[in-house]
Amino acid sequence: MTIQTAKLSDPAVRAFVAAVNAHDREAFQALLAPGATMADDGSDRDLDDWTDREIFSSHGHMEVDNESQGGRALLARYSNDTWGEMRTRWNFTVGDDGRISRFETGQA
Repeated sequence: MTIQTAKLSDPAVRAFVAAVNAHDREAFQALLAPGATMADDGSDRDLDDWTDREIFSSHGHMEVDNESQGGRALLARYSNDTWGEMRTRWNFTVGDDGRISRFETGQA
C-alpha cells in the first residue's frame, strides 16, 4: 500500500518526494544543504549529475510503500524513463536547519 506524500512523517523527506514527483528542480535544490552528498548502491556519486540523469531528465517518480526511522528511511517503488520501475530504499540525513545533507539510495 502506498503512503500518500502528504502523510510522510519527516518534513524534509516529504518535500524531497514531492519535488521529485513534480519534477521541480528548484524546490529540490532548495531542500539540500550546501555541500550535500549522495550515494547509489553504496557508491558515492556526483549529486548534480546523478539527480539530473536519474530524476529530472528521465522523469523520476517515487511511490513510497513504507517509512521508518521517523520518516528518514523509505522503501519506495521508483520509476524513470531509463530503468522502468524498481523497489528502492532511501535513507536521509537531515540537519538541524531542516535541509538534507546526505541521501543514500539503492535497490531494495
